[in-house]
Amino acid sequence: MNRGQTTSRDRLVIFGRYPVPGRTKTRLIPALGPAGAADLQRWLTENILETVRRFARPRKIEVEICFEGDSKQKMRQWLGSGEILSRQVPGNLGERMQAALLDAFQRGADRVVLLGTDIPQIRTDHLEQAFNALAENDLVIGPSTDGGYWLIGLNHPVDLFEGIKWSTDAVFGQTLALAKEHGLRVKTLSPLRDIDTAEDLKQVLPGWKDINNV
Repeated sequence: MNRGQTTSRDRLVIFGRYPVPGRTKTRLIPALGPAGAADLQRWLTENILETVRRFARPRKIEVEICFEGDSKQKMRQWLGSGEILSRQVPGNLGERMQAALLDAFQRGADRVVLLGTDIPQIRTDHLEQAFNALAENDLVIGPSTDGGYWLIGLNHPVDLFEGIKWSTDAVFGQTLALAKEHGLRVKTLSPLRDIDTAEDLKQVLPGWKDINNV
């Protein structure tokens, strides 16, 4: 992967995937079908990217889309050429996020914020709060209502991903415990709800294809 040298001191990493039917948003397939679940993933990604662009472009913050699921060519055709594209490394979620954050720091970033695509409620002021928090704190984290988190940011590389029980309601608490072990100053943002299940979809996007009638 040849991305060239970078100069920005801030980087925002979107963790996502190409919307292949049957391989994305699988917990929503019973409610939406494989194609419908992929359509939702596509919309969520485009929605968060639009928000990120509104925030990052006037501030000259680099945006990286760290993806899995298909080819770089198809990602470019889908999302355009304005952002850095990189592939997620093999491994569990923590190993993949750790690699993405470490890569950003190795390329010269001072502050790195990483977020997923499953939180349509993210606004530009959330991103502003996250980067501002890293001026005085080592870690910024946005808890999700299911016990995970929707955003994580650091101002120096540190491993907060080893030993976490991913896809459980213990993720946020275990991450804070690791941060405490490392002696990190932590800023917590407001909790938001991600979309993993039909109930999440009803609560966050009640009009999405009449899911509330399913």
